[in-house]
Amino acid sequence: MPGMPETNHANEPVIERFHAALQRSLTQRVFDKLLLAGYRGAESGLKRLGVRAIELRGQPCLSLVYSHATRDVTKNLPVDEGLALLRGLLGTDFANAHLHTRDEELQLAFSRKGRASLRVARHAAASAAPPAVHNREKLRWLALDRPFLQALGVTDAQARLVPAMARKWKQINKFLEVFSGALSASPLAANRPIEVLDFGAGKGYLTFALHDHLVATRAAPVRVTGVELRPDLVALCNDIVTRLGLRGLHFEQGDVSGFAPRALDVMIALHACDTATDHAIHMGIRGGASIILCAPCCHKQLRPQLLSPHPLRPLLQHGVHLGQEAEMLTDGLRALLLDACGYATQVFEFVSLEHTAKNKMILAVKRPQAGAPDAVLTQLRELKDFYGIREQCLETLLRADALI
Repeated sequence: MPGMPETNHANEPVIERFHAALQRSLTQRVFDKLLLAGYRGAESGLKRLGVRAIELRGQPCLSLVYSHATRDVTKNLPVDEGLALLRGLLGTDFANAHLHTRDEELQLAFSRKGRASLRVARHAAASAAPPAVHNREKLRWLALDRPFLQALGVTDAQARLVPAMARKWKQINKFLEVFSGALSASPLAANRPIEVLDFGAGKGYLTFALHDHLVATRAAPVRVTGVELRPDLVALCNDIVTRLGLRGLHFEQGDVSGFAPRALDVMIALHACDTATDHAIHMGIRGGASIILCAPCCHKQLRPQLLSPHPLRPLLQHGVHLGQEAEMLTDGLRALLLDACGYATQVFEFVSLEHTAKNKMILAVKRPQAGAPDAVLTQLRELKDFYGIREQCLETLLRADALI
């Protein structure tokens, strides 16, 4: 293939050492994950390849996730077949490989001339007892034996947590903990039907968990709809729903900004990019949601509008501070707008999510009695004047519907 380095026989001991470590980590069940990066093959848009160990129908497999610019493609292969494929990709299609095991990290890199190098770093606590990932949670909000967890690759055929999914398992439990507290504080009665919309559902980890939790704790019918832009993930999730016979759960393809308004009780949007979070919050308010739960991402709208008021100019001259200020201001304005619409709103740190460091969450629960919005809107106007903000998406949407 043009542009690929020729075989360098001097590399063979280095490469074989890496592959031996990969094979050993799988055999000894200490494998965590493998990431291939530095793609230089012919497939357009491919960025990286992530690998984790799973069990399918009682057989060990490797799950390969090909991450493209706008989509992910997952292929599950028997271990031997997966290892053979990885051996062919390293040094040709991918220039870097980062192997994480319980005891050490290995990084294999190929220079532009094709020379291989291997770095090995042992963990300080490698000699300690292996971490019991099952027991780290102080409180499990979800049993590991739930069938959808195996279908999504979170657990194996024996309902054991897949080590590579430990962070996702922590995220699911923390999410259910936050949601359960919000549900208890909300005006939603346990004996009436509940309608939930989850925008940006992705592979559905949290959507399935939320549905499972609600079915187990509610005395009335539950309808949960996951909305996802990527059709392959929608099909995957609906296939699991059908196979497991789950009632009241469905996935639809769509984008929050173009989604038809509907009455709902709970609106969730995790990592909706930039103003998509504003559209999701607006959808929740317009639909009369009692609970709105968002994890914002990519605060782009306000940053180019920001002035540097005199007292803050020495701080905001640094780009990283300007970005942090834009993030804080964006989510602060969103919280004020939710307050003005009759919600008790909190902004707090959530657990670090699996694929991003963005871990801020906005939680809004409908108050039994509406407060006085004028004072809140005055605070909003003062903040906008101070920073020179001309437009904020959520405010524009709410004013267009005369909701504030």
